Amino acid sequence: MDDAGHSVHIVDTASRSVPGAQAISRAARLLRLVTAAGETGAPVGDLARDADLTRPTAYRLLSALRAEGLVDRDEPTGHWLPGPELYLMGSVAASRFDITSTARDIVRSLAVRTEESAFLSVRRGDETVCLVREDGSFPIRSFVLSEGVRFPLGVASAGLAILAFLPSSEVDAYLERHPELPEKWGVSHSPGRLRARIRDTQARGYAVNPGLIVEGSYGLGAAVFTRAGDPQWALSLTGVEFRFGGERLAELGRILLAHAHQLSTRIAAR
Repeated sequence: MDDAGHSVHIVDTASRSVPGAQAISRAARLLRLVTAAGETGAPVGDLARDADLTRPTAYRLLSALRAEGLVDRDEPTGHWLPGPELYLMGSVAASRFDITSTARDIVRSLAVRTEESAFLSVRRGDETVCLVREDGSFPIRSFVLSEGVRFPLGVASAGLAILAFLPSSEVDAYLERHPELPEKWGVSHSPGRLRARIRDTQARGYAVNPGLIVEGSYGLGAAVFTRAGDPQWALSLTGVEFRFGGERLAELGRILLAHAHQLSTRIAAR
């Protein structure tokens, strides 16, 4: 799910000054793809394609990561999965970066109030990563988003909400780095249309994704800010189209913004 163009830019810059940087960048990219694949994992062919690597190169890097315990391989399916060392590293890093314990009751409250699926996502570079999912009581659900799933900024509603409240210079730089967004995600993600949705999000206070990822699956997102005012996280809702229209859309937006403000306040007080 992460962006090939951006990664190549980083690799080319770093590899000129740091020996071995290209191999590290490729390995890190594979790690992100493996974790994004979730509990079912992914075959080496898919990982190689998404990482823009040859199959032998991807297999060689995955084998090296497996030897270090960072990935594992399910022998019956041949799928590659996160390894035990990632869990140990993540447990240590969680004390610095993880706000799921701080946010979980707010995400759950959002799901209960709206009856829709509610999420917490975090910005990681040019992407958002889903950290928490709580399903509401409405029986028809959207499964576009779940824990570990990544989207480029501006694609899902969470990433659009974050992008909309970044400084304009950062938005400009992001769009310049990612000219492939329309090709990968559709013409609705061309710079002009994306900038229009950014303006709508700024005016409304929350982002709306009207079925641009999966037809009929709507999303709403609201940015959550650090104490310094940076949009580092987002709360979002997803559901089927007929649940996100008219007066109910506005009501969902008000509830979402209230919960996002509550979480921003809680984070600032930590």
